[in-house]
Amino acid sequence: MTRVYITIDTEYSSGLATGSGPADRAENYARSIACLTPEGPAGITHKLRLFAEHGQRAVFFVDPMPALQWGVAAIEDVVAPILEAGQDVQLHCHTEWLAIAGAGSPLHAVGTGRNIGDFRFEEQCAILSYARDTLVAAGAAPPVAFRAGNYGANDDTLRALAEIGLGYDTSHCPALPGASRISLGPEDREPVIHQGVIEVPVGSIAALGGGQRHAQITALSLGEMTAAIRHARDEDRGSFTLVTHSFELINRRRLAVNRILRRRFNALCRQLGAMRGVTTATYAENPPEIAPASRPSEPLPADPVRTGLRVAEQIVSNTLYGAL
Repeated sequence: MTRVYITIDTEYSSGLATGSGPADRAENYARSIACLTPEGPAGITHKLRLFAEHGQRAVFFVDPMPALQWGVAAIEDVVAPILEAGQDVQLHCHTEWLAIAGAGSPLHAVGTGRNIGDFRFEEQCAILSYARDTLVAAGAAPPVAFRAGNYGANDDTLRALAEIGLGYDTSHCPALPGASRISLGPEDREPVIHQGVIEVPVGSIAALGGGQRHAQITALSLGEMTAAIRHARDEDRGSFTLVTHSFELINRRRLAVNRILRRRFNALCRQLGAMRGVTTATYAENPPEIAPASRPSEPLPADPVRTGLRVAEQIVSNTLYGAL
């Protein structure tokens, strides 16, 4: 069976952070986590309901760094419904919150930086230890896996993860070679031991004209995602990683559901349930396995028809619903 990891980067928005009061946190939660709209919620509770309805497993990479601004209760509100639904909570980290928290932060000595990879090894150990401990304080089991905010990790990040006891990272995105500074290339598309941890690359497909396109709900059509998963299965690949975000089905500023993306995500959950030779999995129960070195993988080949349909759909989506 090919294991599909539906990974949800679950995070308050640092860009929408306006203050340290409970009303500021509640507003950010409504826009970034619950995604409350006049058409109903489209955030984590909506996704959890879909996963339960279709019998799917998923991995929620939860960012605990907003606790610097609002306390651990802000993270408890995120973790509790995920655990209640029986899904997997792992570690995410956006270091933008260090600048928002300012001098009163317990991490003020490490300074500030947009990405975890902007910090020295010892500083990364301190940041990641704080994030891990805060996630556990919020009710989660000790995490075993990590993804950097903005994919912005480097090799020191992996060494820091190994130092504090996490065995998996999934910050390497082969289709976005400039996003991280991990010393792996676009050709590294399978889980591999690197800098003391197992690096699990984000899935991708080949793009017309060269390069790759990453397997994110907003970046690929339903047809491209399902074709990529079937391709991974037919190539006997052990796993394939999809990415989405807690807020990805809405326009956060307008609080409007993006019906095209919601329909795409709903259909993906439904079709995965009916796909032969494929199962969804979690890091807590069935983590990715290292791929044999003798079996290099190739992404799903580019297809002009699939690409054209996706581009047309994206134009309609952006015209009707705008940016996230």
